[in-house]
Amino acid sequence: MAFLLQTFGGLRLVDSEGRQIAYPEKGLLLLAYLLTTKDGAEHRTVMAAFLWGNEDSAVPLVNMRKLISRIKVRQDEIGAQFLSFTSSMIHMDRASLSSDMDPATDSEIADPLPQLRSLATLMHRSFLGAVGCQSRAFYGWLAEQKDRQNTLLKALLRKAARAPRSEEEADVLKDAGILLIEAEYADPNPDTLQLLVEIFQAEEQVDHLRKILERRRDALARGADLVNTLASRDAGPGPVARPYARTASMSEPDFQTGSGQTHRHAIPRLVLLPPSDYVGRPDFGFIASALIEDITIGFCAFNSLQVIAHHSAVRIGRQLEDQADFFERFSLNYILDSRISSQTSEGTLFVQLIFFPDNEVVWAERFSLSHPELVATRRVIARNIALSVSSEIERHEAARLYRELNPAAYHSYLVGRRHLNRLTLPDLRRARKEMKTALHASADFAPALSSIARTYSKEWLLTARGDLELLKAAEVFATRAIGARRNLADGYREFGVAKLLQGAFDESAEAMELAETLGPHYADIIADHADTLVHCSLPGKALEKIEHAIELNPLSPDSYLWTAAGANYALSEFETSLDYIGRMADPSLADRLSAANWAMLGHRDRARVFVRRVREANPNFDLDTWLAAVPSKEQWHKDLYREGLKRAGF
Repeated sequence: MAFLLQTFGGLRLVDSEGRQIAYPEKGLLLLAYLLTTKDGAEHRTVMAAFLWGNEDSAVPLVNMRKLISRIKVRQDEIGAQFLSFTSSMIHMDRASLSSDMDPATDSEIADPLPQLRSLATLMHRSFLGAVGCQSRAFYGWLAEQKDRQNTLLKALLRKAARAPRSEEEADVLKDAGILLIEAEYADPNPDTLQLLVEIFQAEEQVDHLRKILERRRDALARGADLVNTLASRDAGPGPVARPYARTASMSEPDFQTGSGQTHRHAIPRLVLLPPSDYVGRPDFGFIASALIEDITIGFCAFNSLQVIAHHSAVRIGRQLEDQADFFERFSLNYILDSRISSQTSEGTLFVQLIFFPDNEVVWAERFSLSHPELVATRRVIARNIALSVSSEIERHEAARLYRELNPAAYHSYLVGRRHLNRLTLPDLRRARKEMKTALHASADFAPALSSIARTYSKEWLLTARGDLELLKAAEVFATRAIGARRNLADGYREFGVAKLLQGAFDESAEAMELAETLGPHYADIIADHADTLVHCSLPGKALEKIEHAIELNPLSPDSYLWTAAGANYALSEFETSLDYIGRMADPSLADRLSAANWAMLGHRDRARVFVRRVREANPNFDLDTWLAAVPSKEQWHKDLYREGLKRAGF
């Protein structure tokens, strides 16, 4: 019987008919490793350290003896001797099985296109998947194999690019090119960029890769200048941001197609559902929910992964009967499902990652919700998602924000996030108190700093007193967040919001552009950027952004729909504006805008209904006072709104 070792899309052994054959996972790892050695042999001690680490301990050798016994029994059962053993060595019979790891060498490449198509198909799947091995030697070997795959991909791509090709063959090159730029995302090689530019120019497309790099680099530089200038000018007393250094790592490219649209089809899509609580412990529930939301936000920074925003995830998590339809409709690949249990006095969180097309659980684990364990829990969940979905994410996750985070700070931050999600003054102030507790434990904890900034700007909106000190406080804390973690999007977002509410339109727009550059799939940041563009009197650009935010967060919060309605009103698309308001869960939030829309459409009777509702809710409403407080950059924009409200009867 012929056997095949599959390493892409999960590590498994299959027979000639494609049926999976049971075999110890670490035995499969031995096979994969020995396939990459010169003679198919290695010392037992080396392989024990590879599989279990702890090179100076006797435990790995004991584990190896047990594994060898299991492998021998299983090989006898299936009648195949893949591995043989001596007292000191492990040998592999390479003739006993084939593998998808068997690549051609550069010298063997005669017709590169079929091999390029085959390799690209494999590399769209995660190499090895989520295997139970975490030794330093394993990760070093894993990185070497991915480098080898990328090197071969580049060699095949370079040779295939020289030959004339049909439209179908050109699609193969484009697909491989996307994989290559993702592989070198953090540090793109100049000759790789040149190769990709040549490929896309041959497709009569523009030199978009270089333009994207230049746009990102320029945006970061403008943001650096903006923040440094304002920090020194406006921060006043108290800590301010450290200087914003321009580093090579800031030139990470965002890959787009020649049409200017982000390439999405090859990017895995993930939703992290809120945890189910079957034990009725709210104290466990809100910590677990905030933990999942925080991981969701972290993954929004990856260009190689699209994450459904937390708001949509929460809504679909409550609609069990509609989940499968939602997952199919939005082409989701991976679902992170979790539930809370009370197996211990401190509570546990059971998490499983599901590959939705096959309904396959690719990884599952149980974690403690105790305070000291929270940081490790976040890191392990995020890392396992990364390993299962893409090597690109794994590379970024290795340097994520919370690696050395103080557990007490992280716990206070999660509690604070729970309150920050509720827009009442008491909750905002509780959130601020928890975030300051986090700062007491870890003074440079950037997410807490940016969250405090958000509490001040939201308080300004809720109180509607025009208290400039609140906005200045928001600006100071946002600047501190940027100084503490200059590549984190939230600091720039909050800086942009504070500047917008102060009427500093250009500064706000620049900060928002930088925030979106750093969080390219962070729906809330894209939505806030769109709102800024509306107030900057750029409704066309705003509408493009808010529609993209809605795509990433399809069960959108009312604020998204309100922004879209405002953009359409500014474009004199009054019926479309009303359509967006009609989709809001609480359309009364936009009663003034509804009144203006109906009035501009000539339906003054409909408009007066909303005028009455506004006056009932706010008897002291004064049109001129309110228009003076609403920031709009261009006078035509404010005049259009004034006209609609006047026609309505305000």
